Amino acid sequence: MKKLFFTTTALALVLVTIAGCRGGSATESAEEGGSIKNLVYPILQSAELETFNILQSQKADDGDNLTNLVDGLLETDPWGTLLPALATDWETSDSVTWTFNIRQGVKWVDVKGNPKADVTAWDWATGLEWILNFYKNDSANTSMPNELIAGAADYYEWTKTLSEAEALALKADSGSRFFEMVGIAIPDDYTLVYTCLGPKPFFVTLGLYQALYPMAQGMVDELGGPDGVKAMNNMNMWYNGAYTMTSYLHANEKVFTKNPLYWDTVSDRFDMVTIKMVESVDMAYQLYQSGEVDYTLLSESNTNTISNNAGNRFHDYIIPDPLLLYSFQFQWNWDKKKQDGTSDTNWNTAIANLAFRKAIASGLDLTGVFRRGNPITPMSLENNFFTMVGLTQTSDGTEYTELVRQELGLPPLNGQTPVRLDAAKAAQYKAQAIEELTALGVTFPVVADHFIMGSNQTDLDTAQVLKNAFSEALGDDFIVLNINTFVNNITSEVIQPSLHSFALSGWGADYGDPVNFLGQVTYGDDNAYYSVAYSNINRVAETPATQDLLNRYREFTRLVKAGDAVITDMDERFKAFAKAEAYFLDGVLTLPYNYRQSNALGKIDNTSRMRALFGIMDFKLKNWRTNSNGYTSAEAQALRDVHAQGRK
Repeated sequence: MKKLFFTTTALALVLVTIAGCRGGSATESAEEGGSIKNLVYPILQSAELETFNILQSQKADDGDNLTNLVDGLLETDPWGTLLPALATDWETSDSVTWTFNIRQGVKWVDVKGNPKADVTAWDWATGLEWILNFYKNDSANTSMPNELIAGAADYYEWTKTLSEAEALALKADSGSRFFEMVGIAIPDDYTLVYTCLGPKPFFVTLGLYQALYPMAQGMVDELGGPDGVKAMNNMNMWYNGAYTMTSYLHANEKVFTKNPLYWDTVSDRFDMVTIKMVESVDMAYQLYQSGEVDYTLLSESNTNTISNNAGNRFHDYIIPDPLLLYSFQFQWNWDKKKQDGTSDTNWNTAIANLAFRKAIASGLDLTGVFRRGNPITPMSLENNFFTMVGLTQTSDGTEYTELVRQELGLPPLNGQTPVRLDAAKAAQYKAQAIEELTALGVTFPVVADHFIMGSNQTDLDTAQVLKNAFSEALGDDFIVLNINTFVNNITSEVIQPSLHSFALSGWGADYGDPVNFLGQVTYGDDNAYYSVAYSNINRVAETPATQDLLNRYREFTRLVKAGDAVITDMDERFKAFAKAEAYFLDGVLTLPYNYRQSNALGKIDNTSRMRALFGIMDFKLKNWRTNSNGYTSAEAQALRDVHAQGRK
């Protein structure tokens, strides 16, 4: 799954640095044009990576790092156009069989840039076998190939029938069971062929995502097998990307160093990029003020301080950060646990009630949260859909989420207030929920447990705004937001023990079709990421209190499958998916939260970054234009105007 976006911190890894690889500063610039040779970029500590295995990763925080270390078949330009990467070209005659010609002469290298092996088509076979092997990849990233590639789901299920030792011993060798079962062929060392389950005209877009990334069998063997791969770090992994990670200090600092054997010799890359892990956006701003970093997001208070004072030295330098290509949601937890591991029956019964959820959806005003993210144009962050706006469109140019809006009967955005708000309906649903739930033994107020990282003051402030929004919309007699903290890792400390009432999580597309979003919340599928890892819907027992909830999930899943069965008429496919998504949203089985686009100060031309609504290209440190003096608001606007005209 692409770009799961959540503020988490990483598991402990062995940390090693290479002597002599450091250098440069945030203000160092090249002689020609004031461009930056050694970039210093701040990232929140809560966004630390959790794995060095790009095939295992399902988080945006991982992808932002690993996209610089390992290349896949394709990449994009700043407009999202698909470009060759390790595939020089690709073709299909029927949208079923897809052929990719692999670039010759590309090397796998070690952390010091020494060659290890040639990159060949066999590396993609090894990578896909790893993903589809239940015991190797823990079901991560399986949904995409299972839904698209012939035989993939069968192989995945077959590996589950084996013993762990038998499954771990499997390889993608010529003549292996893998090639017998899965729709992948290697006619020669530099030709890669996938066969889909049926016509999949969007299949090529999956070439940007980890599900079709390579892994060298030589690296697996060198690391001693699958266990070694699962534990690998920056010092022993193999690279074929633009950089190697020559230093890694957990939650402190990373150093990317230009890969001397990188295939794209004409690309513009930094000599070195230092990622400084910071506690908060406020800390990043302090470092930018002192010249220690080259970019910073701005909090609400910092934006107001700068924009309201014409004498502030940064007054004319506020620029928009790129829009994060994710749709953020409240992912409800239908099987919440208490700290002692017992069921939180009060919450679970309440959230299973449709009127309870509809009271929240029609009453909760998130304008204050939007303002926290962007005080200048807060309503630009309003989100009413599960699928990210801009993913795809019909043949007449109608954007997909417009179809969903029409199905829901929502008015167009007005730029002033959230369009789904209806105080009268909220009061009606509140009264209905209290009556229905009291009869089921629920006590009010219902407590909703929300978790943030304890050391992050910005997250605490935002959580308080959200708490106040619940209070003002619905009253403390109905629902109370309880702000809790975790120490290091929200996945292990909160999500896995199921302590959350909801998770505020963002999903970005892995490939260019709505099923990639909708397939993450279907019922009864252990590849549906949110259903398994966040909402726990598959664990809910059928009772009078949960029957309506489960029936809605079953109907939604039926609608998604019906849409996915439409493979020849893309307009009808999108209409069917829009109907499914509208059904899901109308039942408030998830609640859209926001989009994210912050204000920033920086020395980076954001229009030069790679952009795509699918894949992991967003933070690929390649061909970025920079100005060591920083960009003014006017300069950034001029660059956006040029970008909008399709010119570099």
